[in-house]
Amino acid sequence: MTPTDRTTPTDRTTPTDRTNAPARAGFTRRALLGTAGAGLVAGVSAGAAGAVALDRPAAPRGDGSGGALGAARVPFHGEHQAGILEPQQARVQLAAFDLADGAGRDGLRGLLQRWSRTAARLTAGEPAEEFENQVALDAGPCSLTLTFGFGAALFDRAGLADRRPAALEPLPAFPGDALDPARGDGDLFVQIGADDALVAVHALRVLQRQAAGTATLRWQSAGFARTPGATAHPMTGRNLMGQIDGSNNPGPADDGFAAKVFAAAGADRPAWLTGGSYLVFRRIRMLLDNWEALPTDRQERVIGRRKSDGAPLGAPAGAGEHAPVDLSAQGPDGALVIPSDAHIRVAAPAANGGAAMLRRGFSYHDGLLADGSPDAGLLFLAFQADPRKGFTPVQRKLSRGDGLSRFLRHEASGLYVVPPGVREGGYVGETLLEG
Repeated sequence: MTPTDRTTPTDRTTPTDRTNAPARAGFTRRALLGTAGAGLVAGVSAGAAGAVALDRPAAPRGDGSGGALGAARVPFHGEHQAGILEPQQARVQLAAFDLADGAGRDGLRGLLQRWSRTAARLTAGEPAEEFENQVALDAGPCSLTLTFGFGAALFDRAGLADRRPAALEPLPAFPGDALDPARGDGDLFVQIGADDALVAVHALRVLQRQAAGTATLRWQSAGFARTPGATAHPMTGRNLMGQIDGSNNPGPADDGFAAKVFAAAGADRPAWLTGGSYLVFRRIRMLLDNWEALPTDRQERVIGRRKSDGAPLGAPAGAGEHAPVDLSAQGPDGALVIPSDAHIRVAAPAANGGAAMLRRGFSYHDGLLADGSPDAGLLFLAFQADPRKGFTPVQRKLSRGDGLSRFLRHEASGLYVVPPGVREGGYVGETLLEG
């Protein structure tokens, strides 16, 4: 996906509503509102940076109390794992672990049970039962979510090869890929989102220490989005390319939304995965020096939207980012107003057989590379019912025909199956390991 066509989640519940919200059975009010924009771009080539604005009050300044923002809580238990439908937070820690040799099914079960107990406590704003380092002791839960996924190799390592779903096959190579295996894949994946960086880091550190002897950290990436309350009023954020990012993402009101995001039992979908999903991760570096050398009008033609307000090219002044996209519009010279290789044209679901994903993404900026260029871009995350019908066909098309791809480098990748949500007293992956 690219940085431009992502929708901004709007969660109009108050922190009090969120704190007292029931477990997520199906689409709760919070989930329904939050999904309407939680995620990435309209395509898959560059998935936009995760700068999204949430309709949540700003935290009080200076008193260190955590305030309204810190009190926001997302229940860990529910039909689907938290961190998929909920509004995107301001900070994220992504990490993958490899299962230790000999850990097997029993070792995996024990680790997931420990992690699940910890996730339930931390998301409620309670300290961890073990390895509590007090880093986030003064903060509230800060909308903390922990979302877990399993890589393909885990099924072999844990003696579960016969239960690996068919769609968990390696992603194909795409033109322009420059993937570093050391920064992708992995047996166990975790997405930790929070509105406070210390809360997210604390959660990852506790999980890492609990995994000692059973799994080792393979890679880790930190990302950020716009902090709730940073703008005078809720608005779609911008990515590191300066584009308003989040104008087109599937929402629960769309026909077939659940079928595109969550897996259901079927011929090649095991029953244990019902209510789960698949997650594609891509670390996408933006060639910002090259991009910023373009004049604004050239940037707009690459994306197909005005940079000032996010409106599609050809839309009248003041139309805004949600104005209808007219892909057939022509200028006085007869040329297409939205170029043939513009991102929003190539990435449009109508141009990809209706393929869709629920995209979430976060910006990252890790300093400079050896050549002096920024090591910055997008941590792209996309949830879908089947990557063979979602990410793969869209990315294949984008990598070959999207003008934006000239300014992007896909440098790491991962595909994970995301188990269904956790029942009270249960643990993530229970349907797989106990079924």
